[in-house]
Parts: sequence; C-alpha cells; structure tokens
Amino acid sequence: MRIYDISLTTCAAMPIWPGEPGIEMVPVKEIEKGARSNVSRLTMSTHTGTHVDAPRHFFADGATVEQLSLRELTGRVYILYLPKIDVITKEILKQAVIPPRTRRILFKTRNSDYWVNKKSDFQTNYVAISSDAAQYLVDRNIKLVGVDYLSVAPYDDTITTHQILLTANVIIVEGLNLSKVPPGRYTLYCLPLKLAGADGAPARVILIGV
Repeated sequence: MRIYDISLTTCAAMPIWPGEPGIEMVPVKEIEKGARSNVSRLTMSTHTGTHVDAPRHFFADGATVEQLSLRELTGRVYILYLPKIDVITKEILKQAVIPPRTRRILFKTRNSDYWVNKKSDFQTNYVAISSDAAQYLVDRNIKLVGVDYLSVAPYDDTITTHQILLTANVIIVEGLNLSKVPPGRYTLYCLPLKLAGADGAPARVILIGV
C-alpha cells in the first residue's frame, strides 16, 4: 500500500485567486514571550489551496460544505492524465479511456508542473474544464471531479462549468497536486473542514494505491 498526499501545503507563498484574501498566520500566544502555549490566528479564504466547493459557492440557496456527502468524498477514484492540452473538452473526454463505472475522477494535467516549479504567482492560463465537458461528466454520472489548479473552470468564464457541476450535485475538489501520482485507480479520502454554512473549505486529500 502506498499513500499519496495530494494536498498543497498551506503557506503565505502559495498562489491565491485574484481578489481573495491572502494567508495570514499570526501568533496570539507565544511561549517565548511568557505564555504557557503557542496559539496562532489563521486568516484565509475558504477556497485557499486544496479545497472543496459546495453548491453555495455559486448558488445563494445551495447546500453548504458540512452538508456534502462523505460517501462521495471517499471511495474509488480514477486519475486521467492529459499532459498536452490547454482545455478539457467533451471531445477530449470522449476519446479518453475512462473506466465505465467511474464515479470520481481527478484530472492530472500540465498544471501539476506549477507545483513542482513552485510557481507562487497566480497563473491565468491553467488547464480547466469546458462547459460541454462538464455536462459530459454529469451525463456519465460522475459524482466528484478534481483538478490540479485552483479552478475547474477557465479563467475567462468561471461561472458556467461550476454551475453545471454543482447543479448536478457533483463535488468539486480544486488545488490538487498530482505531480507524483501515476494515472490509474486509487482510493480517495477527501475531508474538508466541517464549517457550518460555508461555500467551501480547505481539505486534506490523500490517495491510497495498491
């Protein structure tokens, strides 16, 4: 058994979606200053680093993160490797070999190179999922979709792909680092913070391979 940690390490140097708050971790108690323990205050967006989107992210009356199904967040997953594309389209997915009973899928693309090369600046030309590909995934009864950058949707249209997936109650996992993971089948454990009423939450995500 091998465990792959595909979560990003949360730190101030990581890329942040433009316009969202950066990461701050400020000590409020310090042993060196006479306190009995070290305690810090953490400030960041609910969509920082490796995180899960809930329907509330794009719908005012959508389900919130603590309502997401743990059954869908854990279980068998397939990693599809698409190294030489700029956008994941329906035609690309139709030509790809995706096992017939796949219900969870993670896309490994050139995005994962950003994490290897420690690109701290936000990249607008990341590989994302087109709206027709999102509908194709819904039609295939996919229940969880994960990508290796900060959005499933293209930078020039962040709404449509999200809405198609979230309307169908597809769980979205963004900000994965798949650089060290070969394509194929794994067992996924994705556990977002249980934040009441939240539109998303940071998550620790691991894969177990045999």
